[in-house]
Amino acid sequence: MHIAILEDDADQRALIGLLAATGGHSHTGFSTVASLLVGLKHEHFDALLLDWMLPDGSGDEALDWVRNNLGWKIAILVLTACDDELTVVKALQAGADDFLVKPPKPQELLARLKAAARRATPGGLPVLRLGAYEIDIPRHLLSMDGQPVTLTQKEFDLAVYLFQSPARLLSRDHLLNKVWGINADVDTRTVDTHVSRLRKKIFLDGSKGWKMTPVYGYGYRLDRID
Repeated sequence: MHIAILEDDADQRALIGLLAATGGHSHTGFSTVASLLVGLKHEHFDALLLDWMLPDGSGDEALDWVRNNLGWKIAILVLTACDDELTVVKALQAGADDFLVKPPKPQELLARLKAAARRATPGGLPVLRLGAYEIDIPRHLLSMDGQPVTLTQKEFDLAVYLFQSPARLLSRDHLLNKVWGINADVDTRTVDTHVSRLRKKIFLDGSKGWKMTPVYGYGYRLDRID
């Protein structure tokens, strides 16, 4: 992958770049939000590692620009010196795929980068095998206990994203943007409707090893319980 690294501390930026390089990734470093936005207009990136506190702006400002102008195909990981719940929730609500506390642990950074890239480009993982479920992404086929389940296209897309994001608290807005697209003319009630139908069709009540839990006023979380 080609990775953009937004970090105002030169030593931290060099360290993160070195870690990315050890994983076989190329990278370009930026020290300000302004320089990043210029770079994004002229260079293609597969992922963005984003410092949350910056001298000329904030991480959520950069996130907002990326999601509104580049959509959801670029994976975004937030790097933050503080891991309080408010910061984490704000980053995820702003459109981040994941977050890491600085300084990042080398193997964890590479693993989270890989996972975020899979979520951004689901076709990169052709078949998911998850206990009772098998999801063949190229064939748009979900099977449960070896039997195909009839799903609409959006139900299938939602299932793919949810199973690729286990144990993550996902807001309704986040799911709406990821599955329907940032310019979709639908509201978050559409997410609730599709989640409800998907839960019933593939038994996401824990009986098949996976449980979908609604989080009041926020969104959903899919957990493996077997």
